[in-house]
Order: sequence, then structure tokens, then C-alpha cells
Amino acid sequence: MKAELYNLNNEKVGELELPEEVFGAKWNATLVRQALLAQMANRRLPWAHAKTRGEVSGGGRKPWRQKGTGRARHGSIRSPLWVGGGKSHGPRNERDYSQKLNKKMRRLAILAVLSRKLKDGEVRFFESLALEAPKTKLLAGRLKVILPGGKHDVLFVPDSENRGIYRASRNLPRVKALDPAALNVYDLLNYKQVFVDRKAVPVIQKGLLAK
Repeated sequence: MKAELYNLNNEKVGELELPEEVFGAKWNATLVRQALLAQMANRRLPWAHAKTRGEVSGGGRKPWRQKGTGRARHGSIRSPLWVGGGKSHGPRNERDYSQKLNKKMRRLAILAVLSRKLKDGEVRFFESLALEAPKTKLLAGRLKVILPGGKHDVLFVPDSENRGIYRASRNLPRVKALDPAALNVYDLLNYKQVFVDRKAVPVIQKGLLAK
């Protein structure tokens, strides 16, 4: 399985042999959806929180005597029946939204997305993604050459030792650099184009095919 290899001037410089087991995996929509939902759920934080009658301040004194007033009996002005009272069955910030996903399932989902994007022409391989300097202006100029038209939506997967592209991409909208060992379903689906350094391919292969 071969793919064309480019440089940052958008010039073809050769071909790259790709591992079939990584970039030729079968598409599994159900598994990809499950992996995506699990990843998003694991990021979710339970911000919503309502106090119960035991947490609302005040209300320790009985508002009026039990009998003889003609009014309904009450024991606290912080009952859920009262304005300013506690909330019954409200949202609590102790809730855990996380979902368990087996390592093998997560890896298979990533392989499925990578293979599908390659098939759809959304993965490109580069001789090197290293810049002359870690400057946003330099990276923006390269993107204009590679993707003419002014629009870019790119996930860079550089060599693990290439730290400059992380700084250069930080201030560009819809551009992100991701370590090859940190590939995930969400980022692969969230960006239209995936640009991969040839040195990152063995790292991806090792991480996704580990026993």
C-alpha cells in the first residue's frame, strides 16, 4: 500500500509505503460512533448543581405554629414548596458521565477513521513537517501553498521531536498539531484534512497495533 509523499512547498518528492493493517482497516460506523460518544462523555463535567433543602441557608425555625392559624402547616421556609427553598430531584455535580471503552475498541475505531479518511483523500503524507522557525506566519504561508483558496481545516501529526509546529499552529483557527501517540477519534473527525509526517507513521503503527 503506497501513498504520495510531499514537502511543505506542495511538491511531490516520492512515495511512502504504508502498513496495510493501519491504513487499510475496515470501516465500522457503529464502533466509531461509540468511541466518539465515549470520548466526549469522558470530557464532560457536571457543572449543573441545585441545592437541596438541607443545603439552602436558613429555614431552621418553624415559620408559624402547627395549629390555630388557619394556614397550611409548615416546618421550614426552605422546603421545596417555598420560593427560595431547596430543589427536589435537581441536578447534582456528583454525577459521573464517563463511559468505559476497551483499549482494543478505541484502537480499532481510530484505525477505521484513519483508513476512511485516507480512502476519501483527506490524509496527506509529508517528508517533514518541520519549519525553519516556530512561527505562525511561516505555517500560515505554507498552508496557503498546500491548500490554496484561503480555507484550511487541518490536523498536523508531526514527528514526536518536532515541537516547533505546536507553537506555530497554536494561534491559527481550525489548525491543530497532535502527537502521533495521542491520536484519537474526536480530533480525526473534527478536522477535514490530516497532514502526517513520514516519521510519525511508525509511531502510529506501534501505538495502534500494540497487543
